[in-house]
Amino acid sequence: MSENQTWITEFILLGFSLNPKIRMFLFELFSLFYTFTLLGNGVILGLIWLDSRLHTPMYFFLSHLAIVDVSYASNNVPKMLANLLNKKKTISFIPCIMQTFLYMAFAHTECLILVIMSYDRYVAICHALRYSVIMSWRVCIVQAVTSWACGSLLAMVHVVLLLRLPFCGPHEINHFFCEILSVLKLACADARLNQVVIFATSVFILVGPLCLVLVSYTRILFAILRIQSGEGRRKAFSTCSSHLCVLGLFFGSAIVMYMAPKSRHPEEQQKILSLFYSLFNPMLNPLIYSLRNAEVKGALRRVLWKERSM
Repeated sequence: MSENQTWITEFILLGFSLNPKIRMFLFELFSLFYTFTLLGNGVILGLIWLDSRLHTPMYFFLSHLAIVDVSYASNNVPKMLANLLNKKKTISFIPCIMQTFLYMAFAHTECLILVIMSYDRYVAICHALRYSVIMSWRVCIVQAVTSWACGSLLAMVHVVLLLRLPFCGPHEINHFFCEILSVLKLACADARLNQVVIFATSVFILVGPLCLVLVSYTRILFAILRIQSGEGRRKAFSTCSSHLCVLGLFFGSAIVMYMAPKSRHPEEQQKILSLFYSLFNPMLNPLIYSLRNAEVKGALRRVLWKERSM
């Protein structure tokens, strides 16, 4: 680093450039969404913990997805809400890097868990007789631990490469949190290696898992078409289509963010895309994967009845 360069100790998060009335409206709206995220995922975790009938591989992975969603939203949203109200939108260097690491770790982990969940459904529908053997508890625990470990290790690689760069100004991040691409733009050195690693990781963690998910659901679709019952086929189609909508929203927005040419979407559009997987997806996942499920509704009724009878 040359002598006239100084290490930045804090950044300014520019967030959304809006007038005060719109900022207040967004604060109330996003606060509501964040509350729904915490409540929805909290209810799912509570039901899975309390009801022994939900102690199955499917709900084991759903509990991990709920933990990821709560952690992911809590890493990004509170700072965004505070910045919508405060004039001072600063964040210190170390908390910013920690936010980047956690956001990448949770995002990578969610991608892998979604793949495992689609594989679990594929085995349950296409290999029902061998399901308990293929998806044993040992296999499920190994898959969950591997997802968390891989997500954290990949995030650590990004952060280590980020920390090797000097940051000497400007210190304004044109985002509502310390998103890695926005932070890289402030580096005073060549960040091409970082960008190559981000693209390679996106291929591994986004394109690869998305292909596996699509293969799983294609096999599931063919299995559904062989179902004789019209009602059973309708329910299966409804469930799979809702799952695919959420998966498409999550993977699609992330692929556009990290793999499409940057000239195709301006920074304001990047912020909107970030909202999809920072706020909307964590809020929708409990509704799509769990709260519409008959087993979860039954568990909720049993828990409420038990509390009422005590």
